[in-house]
Amino acid sequence: MKKSPAHRCRDIERQAGYLQPEHCAPPPTRPSSDAMWFIRDCCGIACGVITWCLVFYAEFVVLFVMLLPAKNLLYSLINGALFSTLAFLALASHARAMCTDPGAVPKGNATKEFIESLQLKPGQVVYKCPKCCSIKPDRAHHCSVCKRCIKKMDHHCPWVNNCVGEKNQKFFVLFTMYIALISLHALVMVAFHFIFCFESDWTKCSTFSPPATVILLIFLCFEGLLFLIFTSVMFGTQVHSICTDETGIEQLKKEERRWVKRTKWMNMRVVFGHPFSIAWLSPFATPDHGKADYYQYVV
Repeated sequence: MKKSPAHRCRDIERQAGYLQPEHCAPPPTRPSSDAMWFIRDCCGIACGVITWCLVFYAEFVVLFVMLLPAKNLLYSLINGALFSTLAFLALASHARAMCTDPGAVPKGNATKEFIESLQLKPGQVVYKCPKCCSIKPDRAHHCSVCKRCIKKMDHHCPWVNNCVGEKNQKFFVLFTMYIALISLHALVMVAFHFIFCFESDWTKCSTFSPPATVILLIFLCFEGLLFLIFTSVMFGTQVHSICTDETGIEQLKKEERRWVKRTKWMNMRVVFGHPFSIAWLSPFATPDHGKADYYQYVV
């Protein structure tokens, strides 16, 4: 009987011998939780640098082109503080999403000793990834860029140079939310600035020349509109995936649901931490994912 593509992709067996554990090196020691995670991918690093440069560009235009020349000091202070705070939170969320282990499965743990330590019962199976030679948990997928199996992998995002998985999804969601907010804020301020400049002399509404001011504002408007649409869609997609407890890969592959179904609120608490607090909006607060066994690979 011919095997289906799913069976050809995954090596599934209850017997340790069929997993060819002799081809795997002993598993490395478990990294400390303080170790920084960083993917050395040229495309991802370039996208990450571009993201930071675009945010700094928006900050420059907002502060030095629109707010500092404004005559209303209160307007400048409120909008400057709000935009700078949101931009700081966006960059902090980006850094946490990029430098946080998304839930990588230890490489090379498909050894005979490790498989025997699982003490498999009749009917239980384990999944082996032949690419990184690891015994991976249910709902884990291999990322060709990270070269690791990632638990609850949603997708690999080049803009954060990392996978979006079990341990960093909160930071990715916050990143998309804050980028969407600063994009919307910038577009609103650009609209007000154009109205003000059209009603008065262009030389009085900016310290730059009128042509330079127009070019800077048009580029900011284009950037804000593009990223507002992109990040808003990503934010909505991520929230929907969290509420339904189904990752992007699982939706794409239409994988059969074999995990416990929870309420939408419980799914949100699993990703952002529980109980609900202002820490949900902070990229500096690491969510508590519970005390699940680090080596829970048996399904």
